[in-house]
Amino acid sequence: MIKVGIVGSAGYTGGELLRILIYHPEVDIVFANSASNAGNKIYEVHHDLFGDTELTFSSDFHSNIDVLFLCVGHGDAQKFLDANPVDASVKIIDLSQDFRLKSNTSYQGLQFVYGLPELNRELIKSAQYIANPGCFATNIQLALLPLAYKGILPDQIHINATTGSTGAGQKPGATTHFSWRNNNLSAYKSFEHQHLQEISESLAQLQDGFLPQSDQSLLERAAEKINFVPQRGDFTRGIFSVIYIDSDLSEEQAYELYEDYYEGHPFTHVSRKNIDLKQVVNTNKSIIHLEKHGNKLLILNVTDNLLKGASGQAVQNMNLMFGLDERIGLNLKSVGF
Repeated sequence: MIKVGIVGSAGYTGGELLRILIYHPEVDIVFANSASNAGNKIYEVHHDLFGDTELTFSSDFHSNIDVLFLCVGHGDAQKFLDANPVDASVKIIDLSQDFRLKSNTSYQGLQFVYGLPELNRELIKSAQYIANPGCFATNIQLALLPLAYKGILPDQIHINATTGSTGAGQKPGATTHFSWRNNNLSAYKSFEHQHLQEISESLAQLQDGFLPQSDQSLLERAAEKINFVPQRGDFTRGIFSVIYIDSDLSEEQAYELYEDYYEGHPFTHVSRKNIDLKQVVNTNKSIIHLEKHGNKLLILNVTDNLLKGASGQAVQNMNLMFGLDERIGLNLKSVGF
């Protein structure tokens, strides 16, 4: 059995991890760390787990585990590792953004691999430390990787992507209150969302020269080519992205390219019928749909921001790191209608 420890287990991503790992056939949850909830039953915070587990939150941390999940806020993973040395034998999967960029992948001798299986599956299998991708980044990269693989991404990519309220985390805020979010829609961080950085680095990994060379910051260079407008939707979970580019591919050529690239990747699917968000909510799936309109290639992608965009992908990475079938424990079902 894989002995698992979770830090930050009272938040949304920690809760999703617990829901998956409680029933994972190869996992034993050794501790679920939450200093503010120590001594409380898991189900007293994650109410839907009542009847599934009697596990309690713990304030303790130790390295008598095989893998550690860090479900902490951005910047807090580094602080945790500074304050809590982890035995070198313990694998780490970090769900914050602290180690995703190439400039941050090496930290105090720990070399993190960017954990997008559809891009780095072989590297993940032999990795000791994983930087789990961001939710928008996962969705958008999966929509564009086949084009980058062929080296045919154009100079300008246009993206409008809408995310659910859980994307903002569990801590209440002005834009997460029900009275504001319900029956509402807004844009934020237009052309400067932080996930542009990891998106651009992954695309440049496949397509030489994609990132312009200059003295500008990585974010500024990415924004020169990727026109990304994120939106807040009035739903709880999921990401729906609408992307279009200029392309000489026919619709059939585009479908063949995407189907070939994702053959053998069990969670990313290419649909020749139009798609909607409910197809993927509560699953680890990404479903992509393509349309050709004149010289424009339209790419739609739907993912669950808490699963394929966070905790589900983290378990997928864990499975790969321990030599398991990456699908184990992730036979999650859509909410349907």
